[in-house]
Amino acid sequence: MQKPQFWNNTKRYYDLKSFFVNRFGCTVYKLQIDAGFTCPNRDGRLGYGGCIYCDGRFSRLRRQGSLPSVTEQIENGKVFYRGKRGAQKFIAYFQTATNTYAPVDRLKALYDEALAQDDVVGLSVGTRPDCVPDPVLDLFEGYARDRHVWLEYGLQSIHDRTLALINRGHDSGTFLDAVKRTAGRGINICVHIILGLPGETKTEMMRTAQVLASLPIQGIKIHLLLALSGTPLGDLYEKGDIRMISQEEYVTTVCDILEVLPAGVVIQRLTADGYRDIYLAPPWGINKMAVLNAIDDELEQRDSWQGKCNPPAA
Repeated sequence: MQKPQFWNNTKRYYDLKSFFVNRFGCTVYKLQIDAGFTCPNRDGRLGYGGCIYCDGRFSRLRRQGSLPSVTEQIENGKVFYRGKRGAQKFIAYFQTATNTYAPVDRLKALYDEALAQDDVVGLSVGTRPDCVPDPVLDLFEGYARDRHVWLEYGLQSIHDRTLALINRGHDSGTFLDAVKRTAGRGINICVHIILGLPGETKTEMMRTAQVLASLPIQGIKIHLLLALSGTPLGDLYEKGDIRMISQEEYVTTVCDILEVLPAGVVIQRLTADGYRDIYLAPPWGINKMAVLNAIDDELEQRDSWQGKCNPPAA
C-alpha cells in the first residue's frame, strides 16, 4: 500500500486546504460567522448551562457588542484572508453556537445573504444532530445543487454514558439518525469528536472513530478536551477530580484514528486552540503547532498515513 495520490499534498493525511485546492483549483478559506444563535442546551429547551466543557461566551465578536451583519463579517474576513493568506474563494462558516436552531425562514435569509457575497462558493454550518429536522435538511439539499455545502455535526463521543456525563443533551442514536437523513442529499457531512473526555479509555475513543469510519461522512474534526476556567469541567479539574490526557496519549490516539479513517475523509482539524484568557489545562495543549508537529512526526516514525488500516474495497 502507498499513500493516496489524489490528495496532491506532502502530508500523511487529507487536510482541508488540499481538499479545497483539489475541489476549486485555488486557495479557499472558511470565513467564521456569528449570526447570533444560541443552543437548546442553554436556553432551556433541553437544559441550561450547556456541555460541561463549554464556556458559553460564544464568539469574541459577540462579546465586543452588537454583532455586525453577515455581510459585514464576510467582507471583513475577506480582507484578512486575502491579505494574509492569499485566499481567492471563501466558504461562509456559520460557526458560533447551534446554527440551525431557528425557524427555516430565518435560516434561509441568513444563508442567502452569505451566498450572495462575491467569491463565496458555499456554506459550512455547525450544528447539533438534534437540530436538523427534515425541512432544514431540505433547505441544505437545495443549496447543495449548485453550491458547496457542509453540515458539521457535534458528536464528541459515540458512547451514551459519556454524552450523559458531559451534559450533551442527545444520545448517539440521535446522531446516527441525523447522518442517515442527511446522507444522499449532496450535503457533505463533517463530524466533531473530542479526545480525552472524562472516563473514556483509549478503546472507547477508538470505537468512536471506528463507527465514524463506517458511516457516509466526508469530514472530521478531532478536538483536544480543554479545561477552561468558569466551566463545570474546569471546576472538576481545579478540584483534582479529573485527569487530562497527556500529549503522548493524544498524539498516538490521533494517529491510530487517522489510520482507520477512509482516505477520502477530509481532516478539518487535529487539535484545539484559542481560549488563552481562560485556559487551564492540559498545559501542553496551548501550543497548537507543537501538537500538529508531534502528530506529523509520529506518522513519519510509523511510516503510516490516513487510511492505512482501512484500505479501499477491491
